Amino acid sequence: MPPRPTVLYVSDLSYQARGRRYCDEDIYLTSQLRQSFDLAVCHPQDVTALMAGFDTVVVRNSGPVIEYPTAYARFRDQAAATNQRVYNPLTGKADMAGKQYLIDLTALGHPVIPTAGQNDLAGLPQADTYVVKPKAGADSHGLEFVGAGDLQNHLARKAGTEVLVQPKIDFRYEVSFYFVDHDFQYALNAPDPARRWELANYTPSREDLEFARGFVEWNDLGHGVQRVDACRTRSGELLLVELEDLNPYLSLDRTSDATRARFVEAMTASIRGSLT
Repeated sequence: MPPRPTVLYVSDLSYQARGRRYCDEDIYLTSQLRQSFDLAVCHPQDVTALMAGFDTVVVRNSGPVIEYPTAYARFRDQAAATNQRVYNPLTGKADMAGKQYLIDLTALGHPVIPTAGQNDLAGLPQADTYVVKPKAGADSHGLEFVGAGDLQNHLARKAGTEVLVQPKIDFRYEVSFYFVDHDFQYALNAPDPARRWELANYTPSREDLEFARGFVEWNDLGHGVQRVDACRTRSGELLLVELEDLNPYLSLDRTSDATRARFVEAMTASIRGSLT
């Protein structure tokens, strides 16, 4: 019987996230993946020292990497230098690489919340309030709402830091689409915009899935778990909020037993496929 693949599962079990318990999700996922892999869990700051002994590194609920930038950069450099397999692969073009992609997708005419850098605001729609957030931000870290009249002064005070600017969108609700590789798994939405993580099952339309799948195909990851976050505007269109391709929280506790089982099966097959 061939040896079972070995997985180093990266998670910060102590990370505190608003409205979510990351550790519970990872405890569940590791309990299921252990049925197919020899698996060990490690903190993000320990992965570089340990990963050589494993067939692949699975980066999961490790918290925003901005909290340990030196360790994360060392991990990426070492993985590249040693051809270490990483899941998701470290070639993602979306949140894995920062928020510049939102500016780029806006310029290309994709259906995203209009986004610009702090020195190029001319193309943004006029709004009473703007959202200013760091290009390297995550999990709402550093997000600020700024009135139109104070925007230029606010950005001047941010000189030396890279931020992006968006008009504050009046949306009906947010919805997230979850994929393994390029295959849709489930969707959840937050009916109340003020309660982002109080999620309910969402049945997407064909148009909804075409919207979400377009961004997954644009990112072109051969393997991995991705979450496409969007908002439904008052006029009914979907706009991309973010494409999380590094360590997306999956809200598996908000899904049915059958959905969770299908997701684990898909993720297991995807990890196996990434090892070939």
